[in-house]
Amino acid sequence: MPILGIGVDLVHIPRIAALLSRRTPQKFAAKILSPEEYSQWESIPPSESRRAQFLAVRWSVKEAAYKAMYPIIRPTWKEITYTSFSSTGEKPFVKYHPTVPDVCSKIGRMHVSVSHDGDYVYSTVLVEEPQNRG
Repeated sequence: MPILGIGVDLVHIPRIAALLSRRTPQKFAAKILSPEEYSQWESIPPSESRRAQFLAVRWSVKEAAYKAMYPIIRPTWKEITYTSFSSTGEKPFVKYHPTVPDVCSKIGRMHVSVSHDGDYVYSTVLVEEPQNRG
């Protein structure tokens, strides 16, 4: 498994909460979340602090994914989707949905790990080289 890149990111959840309080939360969320993630975010009651944590996790994962793919690919916020749970018991995963389909051939599988500790979220994303590369 040749590695294309590794990205890491650390987010302070209160920073995201402050951004949500200064802006229209829906606009901020719509800017960084994929449609699938935005639907999940909308299902969290607005009064809950889980909304800030949800956004902080996605922000951290997307930043780490960008760092792992750059400079081969420069993904946008909405092209990356993080799924933290599944009904089938799969481990968390990250998906890349490029607006230009042939871009996917430039990367292989993606792996993600996320940790929460107090007010912080830490993410690591590893991107493999495509199998046909070389």
